[in-house]
Amino acid sequence: MASLLDLQVAFAAALLDPSRQRVPVGLSTGGRPAAEGFGLYRNSVFGNYRKALRAVYPVVEALVGERFFAHAADAYVGVHPSRCGDLNRFGSLFADFLRDFPDAAGLAYLPDTARLEWAIETVFHAEDPAPAALVALSRVSEDDYPGLHFRLAPHCRLIESPWPVDRLWHLNQPGVPWDDDFDIDAGGVLILVRRCGFEVELRRLGAAEGVLLASLVAGLTLGAACERVLERDPQAAIAAMLRGLLSAASLQLAAPAQGLPDGQH
Repeated sequence: MASLLDLQVAFAAALLDPSRQRVPVGLSTGGRPAAEGFGLYRNSVFGNYRKALRAVYPVVEALVGERFFAHAADAYVGVHPSRCGDLNRFGSLFADFLRDFPDAAGLAYLPDTARLEWAIETVFHAEDPAPAALVALSRVSEDDYPGLHFRLAPHCRLIESPWPVDRLWHLNQPGVPWDDDFDIDAGGVLILVRRCGFEVELRRLGAAEGVLLASLVAGLTLGAACERVLERDPQAAIAAMLRGLLSAASLQLAAPAQGLPDGQH
């Protein structure tokens, strides 16, 4: 006699079968033909998955159309079935999936558009920012500044793309007219995605600020990050840029600094 685990594995395999022809052995559907009943259940499950992805990736769907999006969503389910009871986390790998999805090969900007939409989703549900890091920084000796490490606050994400996906995202928001002068090949962007209260803002970073933030997020010390910025722009106002990022709670001290009690970094 098959164990419960064996039955569950067989059920899941039939549910995710690409041919949609498999039916779990021994399935009882209360008088309805097993294939028909299981087919209805499968359609309901896949419909819920599509709905969850549509809620997170409306711009991706707007770019490819409803039918193509449903096709991609179904293929995604087959490769990355949900492993969590929270459907809000279901689409975490959708951008990576689109990057390798042959049917989307002609839309090179699509994965980064999805990555941006996932960043918007995650920062919206992220924990609130800690108290302003400027307060913590004021308790650190200036001699120790060069060795400090910072990290992005939980309610922030950094998205880099060779395409202007922030502008593409904006042009596909409800009520926003299309810009005939928009050029998807206009150049790359570095975008800070940040939640402010109950709203999510997208801010395109300038070259110097982008180097500073990307270097800090990559794990460089403040001193090393500043050197990178000055190599790019010897006139960069680093202090003002850092103060702005800390004042907006976009950055937090990543490691305890001397004289700071736990919870103040």
